[in-house]
Amino acid sequence: MRDVVDDPHSGLAGKLFACVSVSFVAVTAVGLCLSTMPDIRAEEERGECSPKCRSLFVLETVCVAWFSFEFLLRSLQAESKCAFLRAPLNVIDMLALLPFYVSLLLGLAAGPGGSKLLERAGLVLRLLRALRVLYVMRLARHSLGLRSLGLTVRRCAREFGLLLLFLCVAMALFAPLVHLAERELGARRDFSSVPASYWWAVISMTTVGYGDMVPRSLPGQVVALSSILSGILLMAFPVTSIFHTFSRSYSELKEQQQRAASPEPALREDSTRSATATEDSSQGPDSAGLAADSADALWAREGP
Repeated sequence: MRDVVDDPHSGLAGKLFACVSVSFVAVTAVGLCLSTMPDIRAEEERGECSPKCRSLFVLETVCVAWFSFEFLLRSLQAESKCAFLRAPLNVIDMLALLPFYVSLLLGLAAGPGGSKLLERAGLVLRLLRALRVLYVMRLARHSLGLRSLGLTVRRCAREFGLLLLFLCVAMALFAPLVHLAERELGARRDFSSVPASYWWAVISMTTVGYGDMVPRSLPGQVVALSSILSGILLMAFPVTSIFHTFSRSYSELKEQQQRAASPEPALREDSTRSATATEDSSQGPDSAGLAADSADALWAREGP
């Protein structure tokens, strides 16, 4: 059961279980997109439920039932329940399953005439339903690349901190400069304050450039060019280390996966045992004959 649930490469049953789980994740993502359509949102705000809305609810119920069944299977086969509940992927599963059960319990507690209670809890329910996007993170159980990404993020916490530090320092430098160049020298109203210029510094240093705030004066353009070049260089330093860490993590996880799926170690161990047994059996008569010859020679030399 543990191999079927956790290892898709354990056999045909594991592959089928993984395919079914990924299919339910895809269906959940499609249902989440459909539930945000304007007509369905309007029906939900009016408190109505059309056949389309009812179909989406049934689809979500079936998917949540499967995810709950899978979560129970994993919890039953876990040796340590505390360690199981503390695992990051299991925490994500619980957060993704929580909105459905909370909204269901609130609907049952409100009853037929509890519309006021549902209206008060409407914002909370919408925030909880937003957590349904965490269903997509379940793909990390069946994707080597996503697991490598998570391991890289955990190992590169210091590099990400350095990247954030570099960006903050550069923002604190270029935001006042562009505000001074545009507000005082260029007489432009886009850069109304230094905090507003922080947004421009972020999108310029990350080379996004939405175009909502553009320096027009020559000093402002010089500052913009400096911020863009600085952003490219500052982001390149930690990214190189992060890339090497990702490559190493991917190689390690792939080797572990191949080692777990390959039966070669067991076959090698069996062949070693059989070779040892054959060697012992082949050496047995020879050693006995040598011992007998040495005893006869000793008896002939010393006499009766």
